[in-house]
Amino acid sequence: MSRQWTSLSALLLTLSLMGCGNSGLRPQPGISSALQRSADSRRWPSMGNRWLASIASRNGRERVELVDLRNGQPVPLPGINQADAQPISVSVSADGNRIALIRSRDGRTELTLYRRGVGALQRLPVEPAGVPREVSLDGAGRLLAVQVSRKGRWDIDLIRLP
Repeated sequence: MSRQWTSLSALLLTLSLMGCGNSGLRPQPGISSALQRSADSRRWPSMGNRWLASIASRNGRERVELVDLRNGQPVPLPGINQADAQPISVSVSADGNRIALIRSRDGRTELTLYRRGVGALQRLPVEPAGVPREVSLDGAGRLLAVQVSRKGRWDIDLIRLP
């Protein structure tokens, strides 16, 4: 009985280890190559239903970029990328119409909301005062989670948007 138990245990262990080997995750060649062509590097990816928002770097300049995943093409974002601002964190709603952005501008870190339908960038106050660091927008684009530093401590603020 113990020999059968040992053989069965060894077989189960082998099968379970084989399951850990190859996850089957692979980059999407068409989209991945399009993303590599449009920027030297990317960070802070955020996914909507068919949208990818990220901070893209090209020739040492960082900018917020929104890519339509159906065709791999960047979508124009007039007014979001300003020469005097450095993007820090970005998040996109499921429909791609709202983009939350934390950026550094004139030595200050600010939280903003971009509404793609009207091409408007709106500064959102952080109250009580603090320094925003990371942002996450829910799928509907109505609730924002923001990591904020206050007096040496990290907090998460939830902000309901109109």
